[in-house]
Amino acid sequence: MLELVRSAEYGYTERQRLISALCEKYGFLKRKNIGRSCGGRDITAVKIGSAEEYSLIAAAFHGSERITSTVLLMFVEELSRALSENGFLGSLNACRALNNKGVIFVPCVNPDGCDISLYGDKACGELSGAVNRLCMGDFKHWNANLRGVDINHNFNAGWQELRTKEIKMGIFGPAPTRFGGYKPESEPETLALTELCRTVKIRQATALHSQGEVIYWRYGENTPPRSKKMAEIMATASGYALDTPIGIADGGGFKDWFITEFNRPGFTVELGTGENPLPAESAAEIYEQVKEMLMLSLIM
Repeated sequence: MLELVRSAEYGYTERQRLISALCEKYGFLKRKNIGRSCGGRDITAVKIGSAEEYSLIAAAFHGSERITSTVLLMFVEELSRALSENGFLGSLNACRALNNKGVIFVPCVNPDGCDISLYGDKACGELSGAVNRLCMGDFKHWNANLRGVDINHNFNAGWQELRTKEIKMGIFGPAPTRFGGYKPESEPETLALTELCRTVKIRQATALHSQGEVIYWRYGENTPPRSKKMAEIMATASGYALDTPIGIADGGGFKDWFITEFNRPGFTVELGTGENPLPAESAAEIYEQVKEMLMLSLIM
């Protein structure tokens, strides 16, 4: 039973308090702000262990997918408790599984977008009018950052090809979703992750999105041979299917960039089913289905 993280809506302030509470309860959790959003909100990472290489899981790239942040924080809490008690998470003893391994979590890559989707124009400050015009009042489905750039279209992997697809779809500038910016890595949220990965050696990376219950594991010619086997193990553990993104979903994403830049395994996992934003109360059910998969993703 989780004591701190609930199946509830967490805005930026509540999420930061929750991270603080987790770090206070489990002293081995170390937090660090790896960047600041367009709106000045901290982008926070939480680290477990000290190692030459780290596994990375990041969530909430898109505002309407903020449930992924809650699911990841549930995992952080249960993993921390298992480590503190020499207990199990799923079928794995946490201490033995993470022995000599390091882990980094980024619970919310896009805190501005998440608050816009949750709170509407109250989260936009002086840009409230511009954001309102872009989404025509439909804040609930907002995915981009405060400047109207889709963070998961802003990474430098197939970016130009993706930009061409966006233009063909009539996406010429800032939008609630799918506008990848005027150049790759133009956004502070994108840079927070790319600079983290260039500063710390990340052995494998997983990006959590919603929805679809699928796992994407390859991109271009730099996909490592072992990635497919890792993805198959993750699929078996979760019941999710392996898939390949097509069209405007192909390229520009964090997983795509990580594979291209480092020739190391990268994965996108689409959590849950339904229409975004998924109901907050479904977080616990989603988490129970994927927690062993998340654990395995850290140790393979």
